[in-house]
Amino acid sequence: MIKKYIGIWLMLGAFFLLVVPVHAGNSWFEKGTDSLKSFGLTGENAGDVATDAVSGAGLSVDEIAAGLKEALRVGSENVVQQLSATDGFNTDNTIHIPLPENLSMVKTALDKVGYSSLTDDLELKLNRAAEAAVPQAKKLFQDAISAMTFEDVQAIYKGADDAATQYFKEKMSPGLASVMKPVIDKSLSEVGAVQTYDTMMGQYKTLPFVPDVKANLTGHVVDRGMDGIFHYMALEEKAIRQDPIKRTTELLKKVFN
Repeated sequence: MIKKYIGIWLMLGAFFLLVVPVHAGNSWFEKGTDSLKSFGLTGENAGDVATDAVSGAGLSVDEIAAGLKEALRVGSENVVQQLSATDGFNTDNTIHIPLPENLSMVKTALDKVGYSSLTDDLELKLNRAAEAAVPQAKKLFQDAISAMTFEDVQAIYKGADDAATQYFKEKMSPGLASVMKPVIDKSLSEVGAVQTYDTMMGQYKTLPFVPDVKANLTGHVVDRGMDGIFHYMALEEKAIRQDPIKRTTELLKKVFN
């Protein structure tokens, strides 16, 4: 009977080791180690027991790593689905893409003379272009997840609340910018953003004493679009750490339940 209860507590220790979120600066691994220390288990001994407990639950190290990857895959798909929908960027106050900062004086000047519809229309089309480009992130997320080594998985488990998101930023940013750019270029053209920009700037230049202004619309949408993607990926990662069971697939149920 005593062995049975010790086994149960060791399983709980292993659970904390793997899935309890960060509190007061402690990583999941540290929380798990603290739980095992209450049984007089420290250092390598605690790690061995945790491994044995997980094995006793019918889980391999590969399955645990796969569980994290699966959670991140589900989370990234949620982000892509959310932001690629109509108004995924446009009506979201957190990630809505405004006009480039150097066009703020253009907007102010045109608003004063009754041409706010031009700047509003361009701003809408910038957000539409970002929404059209977001699906390009899906494969890059999948590739980055597939490329995770066991060391990467371990670092994410031990890391901060946004450790996986930072991993994605490092692995994905150059490629994501590269694949989003032509889609955004095409979208800006198709939705008439380039024409709207030319019309807006033409009207602006008719005003007296205004400085010359130019803007890189594509670069602006790429940068702000990527910011939006990683912002929501960080929120998904936080949700995964706090309540992984809700990221429901059969593998997740097995690993985290």
